[in-house]
Amino acid sequence: MHEIEPFYAWRDDYIAAEDERSPFFNTEYSEFYFDKQLYNYLIHPQWDAFGSNTLYIKVIYVDYDRGFAIIELMGEWNDTINNDIMLLKREIIELMIDEGINKFVLIGENVLNFHASDDSYYEEWFQDVEEGWIAGINFNEHVIQEFREHNIDYYLNFGGELDQLHWRKLKPIQFFKKVEELLTKRLN
Repeated sequence: MHEIEPFYAWRDDYIAAEDERSPFFNTEYSEFYFDKQLYNYLIHPQWDAFGSNTLYIKVIYVDYDRGFAIIELMGEWNDTINNDIMLLKREIIELMIDEGINKFVLIGENVLNFHASDDSYYEEWFQDVEEGWIAGINFNEHVIQEFREHNIDYYLNFGGELDQLHWRKLKPIQFFKKVEELLTKRLN
């Protein structure tokens, strides 16, 4: 687990700890001291905590002019016990929405499990973005299935090409435009 680190190739383009509008502005990270854990496993110190004991994130790119954020997730998304969606919504997403972000790209290939509760915070998030959207990229099939079984996919866009995007070779704007293009085709 400690070897899974957040995507870092876009650090020349954006660093959340250096963005005055970011919830993680001025966050300092250790390169050697592992200060976070998922259950009994230490995780890479570059992941950001937002209040959950099982889910960590990394805001890897934000474009305020275009109104989008790309967020990588890692761990177990547990709404049943930890109410992770409430924590994510209140501690991170609402701050970003206040800064004009209304399009969210969630990269979920390192989300190991999902445990649902009710969908009220997803619905609230969906309503808050009005002209925007929320896209889930490369989530594991069993996680997507759990989202679908609890109708979370009504609020978050999954499926098709979104589940198999080779995003690491793209620059952030190219990646965003690819996701936006796929979602526009769906909505039209």
